[in-house]
Amino acid sequence: MHDDDITIEAGDWATLGDACSHIRRVVFIQEQGVDESEELDALDPECKHFLMREGQIPCGTARLLPDGHIGRVAIVESHRGLGLGARLMHYVIAHARTQQFTHCVLSAQTQATGFYERLGFEAHGDIYMDAGIPHRDMTLGLA
Repeated sequence: MHDDDITIEAGDWATLGDACSHIRRVVFIQEQGVDESEELDALDPECKHFLMREGQIPCGTARLLPDGHIGRVAIVESHRGLGLGARLMHYVIAHARTQQFTHCVLSAQTQATGFYERLGFEAHGDIYMDAGIPHRDMTLGLA
């Protein structure tokens, strides 16, 4: 993999939904056992979606809700451990800044809180279960 082979595209669900939902199905439904009805929800058409590709191969995705909530962050297994998750998140955060959000929030799987803390997010509140996986709320100020 070469850095210049990696691209990130922002778009709506009609444009990016097929590729983004494929990644989410692989990561969340197949790997993590999340029920499809919980993973693919009615919020997708309202969100800005982000699709990361290596060449023409989709390898990562995230979404940004109209209220600044980041969700559905996923990198396919073959592309993990290469810094692509951080690169994708920096892109999403930069986009949130252009939308004049004062902060971003997310619901992190507890095994990923360290990743988000390295990006500047702060954990708060209790751990709770979502789709059978422990999560914790996290916030990043953008001011």
